[in-house]
Amino acid sequence: MGVLAFSLLTDFDVALFISGKHFRLYEKLGAHLMNVEGTAGTYFAVWAPNAQEVRVIGDFNSWDKSAHYLNKRPDESGIWEGFIAGVNKGDVYKYAIKGFHGDELEKGDPFGKRWEHPPRTASIVWDNEYTWKDKSWLSKRPKLNALNQPLSVYELHLGSWQRDPSEPKRVLTYKEIAVSLVPYILDMGFTHVEFMPLMEYPYYPSWGYQITGYFAASSRHGTPQELRYLIDELHKNNIGVIMDWVPSHFPGDAHGLYNFDGTHLYEHADMRKGFHPDWKSYIFNYDRNEVRSFLVSNALYWFDQFHVDGLRVDAVASMLYFDFSRTPEQSGTNEYGGSENLGAVLFLKDMNAAVYANYEGVHTIAEESSTYPGVTHPVHAGGLGFGMKWMMGWMNDTLKYFKNDPINRKHHHHQLTFSITYAFSENFMLPFSHDEVVHGKSSMIYKMPGDEWQKFANLRVLYAYMFTQPGTKLLFMGNEFAQTHEWDFKNSLDWHLLKHPPHLGMQKTVRAINKLYRAEPALYEYSFSHEGFEWINADDAQRSVYIYIRKGKKAQDTLIVILNLTPVLWENYLVGLPFKANWKEIFNTDATEFFGSGIANSELLKPLHEECHGREFSISLNVPPLSAVVLKSVK
Repeated sequence: MGVLAFSLLTDFDVALFISGKHFRLYEKLGAHLMNVEGTAGTYFAVWAPNAQEVRVIGDFNSWDKSAHYLNKRPDESGIWEGFIAGVNKGDVYKYAIKGFHGDELEKGDPFGKRWEHPPRTASIVWDNEYTWKDKSWLSKRPKLNALNQPLSVYELHLGSWQRDPSEPKRVLTYKEIAVSLVPYILDMGFTHVEFMPLMEYPYYPSWGYQITGYFAASSRHGTPQELRYLIDELHKNNIGVIMDWVPSHFPGDAHGLYNFDGTHLYEHADMRKGFHPDWKSYIFNYDRNEVRSFLVSNALYWFDQFHVDGLRVDAVASMLYFDFSRTPEQSGTNEYGGSENLGAVLFLKDMNAAVYANYEGVHTIAEESSTYPGVTHPVHAGGLGFGMKWMMGWMNDTLKYFKNDPINRKHHHHQLTFSITYAFSENFMLPFSHDEVVHGKSSMIYKMPGDEWQKFANLRVLYAYMFTQPGTKLLFMGNEFAQTHEWDFKNSLDWHLLKHPPHLGMQKTVRAINKLYRAEPALYEYSFSHEGFEWINADDAQRSVYIYIRKGKKAQDTLIVILNLTPVLWENYLVGLPFKANWKEIFNTDATEFFGSGIANSELLKPLHEECHGREFSISLNVPPLSAVVLKSVK
């Protein structure tokens, strides 16, 4: 039997698709197992408007290009489709396309739900069947995942977080990783995990950022159902799941989206707009309605079919500007002669509006490094509509400051105070991501100056500073125990370092900081509002001391944070009080359990009627070297 004329597409589907407004294309295009006229098989549909012919080839027809020709729809959709009897779940296939210029192409399915394990490149007929057990999480998600709740993200690369101890080169499956990852996240107190891209990608050293199978879970770790199991297990333990997503560019592999029907279909034909020199990859043509439908459908697919709780969108600045990382001569322009990619802006607004309209309690997070206005402002207010944006300026300034020898920090004091001037212009996430520990940038611990004790003390206070500043948090795997090597995607993290007291102390510090962050409403209720932050002293450059207040909705939740960024003990240091009360030290990075020197303020700190920092009452305390101290009022 050949190809049966059959369609899942209605005229309304086609109208939505060609107008750029079909956001559930995965229900119509790709390979779908079904019964037609009492016969089991698979319906195939693929967009290839400029192709001369489209055939389905696979192991079921011995890869015979003359066996199964798809039918081109008689409308303007450019979709080829048909039902092939006897094609079952697990069958391997590609589309054999005779391109616009007569060239013979063999392409994987852009909507394929599963792909072969690289280096093999075919798609696999598969289904989305899975019995979810996360109903409780989904019902609580709007509250637990809200912007006025603690959000502490553990970013990880699944292939190198942990490897098989008996076979170190073997990456673990989704199910194997669940066994150790879920209890670890629970123990450490992170609220979310963020997976670096898990969509199918051919080149392992790309870390997943060069995607060919946008609708498929990477086969390196198992089946799509096994990824669902991992997400399910995280949800059962009230851990949110964020996925990295790359709608900015894709590789030029012969089996992928590039030159799909013999023309520049998914990518822009003008290579000043369609090729990215940094990543040697191709840029989506966001001006094309069908491409926007494809991408928005892909975003919704991961929320719909994999129950993810957020998408972190990679390289947004590269999408927004034609001249990103280009000279003017290399750059294209929009219809008005400007550098802004208006199609990309439309796509991002459509994507964010669709995500937030369809899924309660989820987030989109922009990795966006420019000063583009309104990235996290609502679409209806003229913004791009993201929930959060990575605060790259804060990250760069902070690391630059901490690399200074403490004796010189007084000359760079306001590198740490500057970010507050714009901290509430967007909903910011503070990130120390994988990008900061690769390509010769060194590990976090070796960015810190001084001897071993000082390096660890610096890193402890850095993390405490991060978690007590406004904004949500993200920490890359290994940073929590001071991994000494740069991140190596080919190997497991150096878990053996936890045998050494400084590293174990660092891990205990991060665990305690997460506990503090989640326990104190002042640290999260006003993450994105000036109401939650106030300086007590931002100007003690000579001693490199910073003092600020974090506020919650209730006055009794108020915290005072004191940072000492020199290796000098400041005794009897006066701190002006936001109000008259007794204060208690509730956190101190210098604790001996953290590998600190153990200088603490164990007694109740009683208010003195002594004016300080422009405030009527003050307290006197000892501020340990290279430390963060957190105080809370007590009755």
